[in-house]
Amino acid sequence: MDGVLEVHSVAGLYEEHRAALVRFASALIGPSDAQDAVSEAMASLLRGGSLLDAQNPKALMYTTVLAKTRSMQRSWYRRRARERRFAESVVVEAPLVRPDVLDAVLGLSVRQRACVYLTYWEDLAPNQIAETLGLGEGTVKKYLARARAHLREVLDE
Repeated sequence: MDGVLEVHSVAGLYEEHRAALVRFASALIGPSDAQDAVSEAMASLLRGGSLLDAQNPKALMYTTVLAKTRSMQRSWYRRRARERRFAESVVVEAPLVRPDVLDAVLGLSVRQRACVYLTYWEDLAPNQIAETLGLGEGTVKKYLARARAHLREVLDE
């Protein structure tokens, strides 16, 4: 029976401070990750079993949420650094971007853009594009024809 009482006490303690902890985490790492941070912090406290024995459980919850948000932020920065290093090793030279061409391409449907990209940047044939996108070859050719017509119309003006 004592274990059931502990679960109810922890649940009550969590429910009492949950909204404030989420607001606190939101201020530290943003609202999109705040609830995850609070959940992971509380799970950590429950696994450790130290929450009910703490002299100041509220302070322990806030400290644990702070530690979790710092850990999440460090992971995010490390991931971004890895992605940046990889991108720098892949990008040889930034292509010259013409705003009129960019606007014209953005005027295409998403599927037309995909077909244009795969044709001109990845050098894929229509049958390869069809296989990649899970479309029929005729459908790919139709998207390419419409995209080319749209681009000619917009860029020749």
